[in-house]
Amino acid sequence: MTLEEIHGQQPMPAGHDWMQGAGTALHELLVSAQRRGCLTAGVYESAKLMNVDPDNVAFCVLAADQEDEGDIALQIHFTLIQAFCCENDIDIVRVNDVAKLAAIVGPSEDSGEPRDLHCILITNPNEEGWKDPALEKLNLFCEESRNVNDWVPTIILPE
Repeated sequence: MTLEEIHGQQPMPAGHDWMQGAGTALHELLVSAQRRGCLTAGVYESAKLMNVDPDNVAFCVLAADQEDEGDIALQIHFTLIQAFCCENDIDIVRVNDVAKLAAIVGPSEDSGEPRDLHCILITNPNEEGWKDPALEKLNLFCEESRNVNDWVPTIILPE
């Protein structure tokens, strides 16, 4: 008898297909949220939003490239954001490719300049009953990751 059978949990799907499905779902969610105006990008902008209206935040993405790993200030911000998300039951994932995020999200609509994509929040739209299937997939992915003690799973975005 496995631990999953004892606790009635489904074993975590193994392999590349499951991880690729999470990456595809994140891509779909980012595109959908941006179209609906439910995307907030930037560490400071995200922190302000979480401080003012944490109940409106549905999902959080932290992104850092290899060179960002040595940025102590950014890592402190990430730690604080992760703690806030855990405290407020906000699902959170990491992405290790800011360039792919930039290709999906694009530049700021206001100024057309590149924006800070180290933290992206997906908020609940004003529309009642909006249920994004990609968000539901990612929530399930995060829940399954927590079942194996991976509290902030890393997602690989598709090419």
